[in-house]
Order: sequence, then structure tokens, then C-alpha cells
Amino acid sequence: MTELLIRPDDLPTWLPGTPTVRSPEQGWNGVTVRGYRYGGSDVEVPPLRDHVVVAYRRGTTPMRPVIDGTWTADTVGPGDVSLLTRAVASHWVWPGDIEVVHVYLTVDEVATTCQEMYDRDVADVALRDEVRVDDPAIHRTAMLIAREAACGGAGSGLLVDALACQLAVHILRAQERTVRDFVEENLHERISLDDLAAVVRLSRCRFARRFRRSTGTSPHEFVVDRRVLRAKTLLVRTASRCRTSRSGAGSPTRAT
Repeated sequence: MTELLIRPDDLPTWLPGTPTVRSPEQGWNGVTVRGYRYGGSDVEVPPLRDHVVVAYRRGTTPMRPVIDGTWTADTVGPGDVSLLTRAVASHWVWPGDIEVVHVYLTVDEVATTCQEMYDRDVADVALRDEVRVDDPAIHRTAMLIAREAACGGAGSGLLVDALACQLAVHILRAQERTVRDFVEENLHERISLDDLAAVVRLSRCRFARRFRRSTGTSPHEFVVDRRVLRAKTLLVRTASRCRTSRSGAGSPTRAT
């Protein structure tokens, strides 16, 4: 039995809100935009057909989603974005009023961009859901697409094509940073393969395989390399401070 994947126009059935903007009826290639105002909600959303960027426009609220069976929590407000991967069911709870823009990118749009960026299939990239991403480039691009939906003119389709490609690039870069940022923040701790796999919610075997395809090295080698680089940086800084200290100690004292 084929799993139900809901389209952008199906979402209000599960998550009703006041519409604020929508892409033209004739549609654009690979991208759809919808804007809504929502009151506080507690809703379950079936798996989505497309990858989705949720750009927060107005209102600040705590956000507690359950994505793929895991509860997370954060506070979102204007300038923030959430990243949702396709084909994953979710449950969203928030108390405050918000206004958002949803930008939907089809799997073909993201896959084409991924192939051009990395010369590999998007299935080899560990995309994950993010409740709150502080990425001004993603938010700005989503807002530009929404503005084009609201008041676009001649050449609108060409402009949105370029913006959609730009947005897919930003998303893939943001996803790629997830593991790298985790490693940098935890270099002083013991980092296991299970820890890294948990960051992107993959099994250890699947994560290790994807990581090698993505970086050309194993997770263990990557962590060791980062630790060696960190140690070299600290040694250079220590040596520099020692030289400065010796230089200061040897300077003659000026009489007053």
C-alpha cells in the first residue's frame, strides 16, 4: 500500500489557518509557496510530499514538535526557519500567534541541485528535520519567493527558478553543517559513531556509509583530523603568548 503523502493544498485539512499568500494557479517548476496566520495549535500532520521551509514572519512562540517519533523544543520568531524533510509524519504544538511562509521544494528540485553540487544522489545526503535554524540566507530567499508570489510580474517564473535553486543550495549546506558543528562543539568529549549517527537520526552503518560518500573519509578519521588541527591551533596560540610574555619581560623600564 502506498503511503499517503500530502500536497501543499492538502495541508489546511490538518493545519487550518488564515491564508496570506500563495503561488499563482499556473504554478512554478519545482516550488510552491503558501503563507498563513495561525493561532496556538496542537496538530498532527501526515507525511509531506515535498521538502518544506517554514519561514517565520511575525510572532514569537515556544515550539514543541514531535518529528519521526522524537520530541524536541525551541522558541521561534521572525527571521527563524524550520526545515522539514519529505515523507516524515509530525506533531506540532505551540501556544502563540504566528505568521509563516511555507516554501515547498519537490524531491526532483532538491535532487537536481544535490547532483549538481555533490555529483551524487540526494539519498546519499543525510537530510534531517530542524525545528529552528538561524540562517538569514534561507529566510531571506523564502521571503523573496513569497514576495514574488504576492506581486510578481514579467519573468516571475525565471526569477523563482533561480531562487528555488538558491534555496535548495542553502538547505543542503545547512544540513551538511549539522554533523560538522556537533564535532566542533564536542571535540573535548568522547565522540562515538552512535553519537554522530544520532545527530542525523540514522543507523550507525547507514550514517558511516553516507558520511564517507559525503566527505571521502570515515567519521573516526574526520574527528581525529579535527582534534589534531585543534591541538596545532592551541600550540601556535600558546607559543605566541609565550613569545609576547618574554618580550614584555625583557623590555627596559622607562624612568619617570
